[in-house]
Amino acid sequence: MTSEVIRPATAADVPAVKAVTDAAYTPYVARIGRMPEPMTADHEVNVAAGKVFVVGDPVLGLVVLEAREDHLFLDSIAVHPDAHGRGVGRRLLHFVDARARALGLPEVRLYTHALMRENQKIYPKYGYEVVERRAEGRFDRVHYRKRLD
Repeated sequence: MTSEVIRPATAADVPAVKAVTDAAYTPYVARIGRMPEPMTADHEVNVAAGKVFVVGDPVLGLVVLEAREDHLFLDSIAVHPDAHGRGVGRRLLHFVDARARALGLPEVRLYTHALMRENQKIYPKYGYEVVERRAEGRFDRVHYRKRLD
């Protein structure tokens, strides 16, 4: 398991944020028939807005978070395929919980594309429950939430 500190991304991290995101999400392109939204995100804007947190040197994984009025939205989580099995994703998900608590938010919400079946096996292991599945434009999404104690 990696023990590096999870820290806010800086402008110098933007190329790594893009590279890790692309590496993590590229396997889904053929399955869902398009690039997943995280691959088309404006990483520079997200980093500048303080939404991106990274782990590793070089960057092995990241989360993109957005504090909302009543929850923390986990917009994206990405772990470089070379780092799979090293606890990076687990550490990032625990960080998300801690961040929500630090912000005084009672829950974390996220969604994943319905065809990203691997994710639907992972999130319940970390306390997330399915709220609903709904089509939003061209995307078929499964929405999750995790209530924090």
